[in-house]
Amino acid sequence: MNPDEAVQAILDYHKKTNHSVQSVREGNVRLDFSILPRLYKLYRRAETVALPEDVEPSDVGALAAIAGDAPTSSGVPRIEDVAALLKLSAGITKWLKVPNGRMAFRAASCTGALYHIELYLVCGDLSGLPAGVYQYGAQDNALRRVRSGDYRGALVGATAGHAGVASAPACIVYTSVFWRNAWKYQSRAYRHSYWDCGTILSNTLSVAGSRGLSAELVTGFVDDEVNRVVDVDGVREAAVAIVPFGGGSGAVAATEAPARLNLETMPYSPKEIDYPLIREAHAATSLDEAGTAVWRALDGGAQAEVGAPVTTEGPAESVERVILRRGSTRRFQLAPIGEDALRTMLTAAARPVPGDWPCIVSRPLNTLYVIVNAVDGLEPGAYVYHTEGGELELLHAGDHRFMAGHLGLNQELAHDAAVNVYFLTDLDAVTGAMGARGYRAAQLDASIRAGRLYLSAYAMGLGATGLTFFDEEVTQFFSPHAAGKNVMFLTLLGVPQKRRRVMPE
Repeated sequence: MNPDEAVQAILDYHKKTNHSVQSVREGNVRLDFSILPRLYKLYRRAETVALPEDVEPSDVGALAAIAGDAPTSSGVPRIEDVAALLKLSAGITKWLKVPNGRMAFRAASCTGALYHIELYLVCGDLSGLPAGVYQYGAQDNALRRVRSGDYRGALVGATAGHAGVASAPACIVYTSVFWRNAWKYQSRAYRHSYWDCGTILSNTLSVAGSRGLSAELVTGFVDDEVNRVVDVDGVREAAVAIVPFGGGSGAVAATEAPARLNLETMPYSPKEIDYPLIREAHAATSLDEAGTAVWRALDGGAQAEVGAPVTTEGPAESVERVILRRGSTRRFQLAPIGEDALRTMLTAAARPVPGDWPCIVSRPLNTLYVIVNAVDGLEPGAYVYHTEGGELELLHAGDHRFMAGHLGLNQELAHDAAVNVYFLTDLDAVTGAMGARGYRAAQLDASIRAGRLYLSAYAMGLGATGLTFFDEEVTQFFSPHAAGKNVMFLTLLGVPQKRRRVMPE
């Protein structure tokens, strides 16, 4: 399809998957647990490479790492760094006791706990790890060798010579296995590919920063070529993001992407249900060589500084320890949080995201809208957060707890939370400037920032969780200021109720 058709297709997808009271009622189908997908990708035959089990905490404060304010260098990552990045992005950190035994708890939150994001490491020779393409197995914290040899050049070619990819000793490719989330969420699962990838990316970028490793997000690439590198079909499983990290290995020249290997994997379910809207949306937002070259030519590079760096007083916990004890709040107390705490979390979320999307749209791509239910020092009401000055502007005062609960799909979590933070973007402006690929950028920008809120809340001893929402009603609630904008993400912040007992991994 041509660029205009692609833009229209992704805007149509977003509108068709909007939640309303009626759509939720009609779409609330009974889940078929006989085809519940397996949560792990399992190869029938693949060499296993063990990773170090212990995670070394850094001496960088968590909030500085989360906000991207930690100093970085161009050092080559150690195998211990690679292991920490992978485990603290998508690995198992603890086990939750349940009636039938125990359930694995991952480093980053995921819609429905269906964990459909897979990570692949593409690296040159590292100390303790030969060059190759590896899939990360969360189930045993080990790598599966997909290819032997250095295929970083194929990623350089697929990204139209992205400088960060060319100079990085290693890259992580993030994919989404669409069915593993669509089993529960149907066509809306395509949004979740970026929601859940973004919260994982916030972990990756935070851990890289805490260990002094440069890292950035690359969203402009030839989809078919990156899929071939990591040996996925691009339809049932497809690449959605790349993060090059580290330095000091010298520039890598671009090479052609290899052919698919078609390595055999275990089926996820006895059968899978096809959702055409997901296939159509992904096709609309995919890039070929020409589209990637245009994206790279418009790449604005690093975002200009926004606001002041996050600062804290006294000793600070490492982000590694924060991630290892992070959870998802299932119940909030009807208790206030401090205004300083809220402003610190919002400042962390508003710091620049090191993404490669074009700078022809005002940054950040998303505006933060806030429902304050209980914050000491702030009047209850609806606010918009101005990232440039770090100010909260009151849009309309009042007790909006019941409206917050309604907008969050009539769930108690949204009602009880001290704060509801919505991320809204102008999709017409974004796709008009960036094309259909801008949809992915807007989703990832929101979810990475939401992931920062999540981590900073736990770093400050508070609780957080993500939630879905009634799309158009949220825009109406924050209008006229939010008129014409679309909701990308919702994060809840507050004081958690006592959690169930968990066992360390």
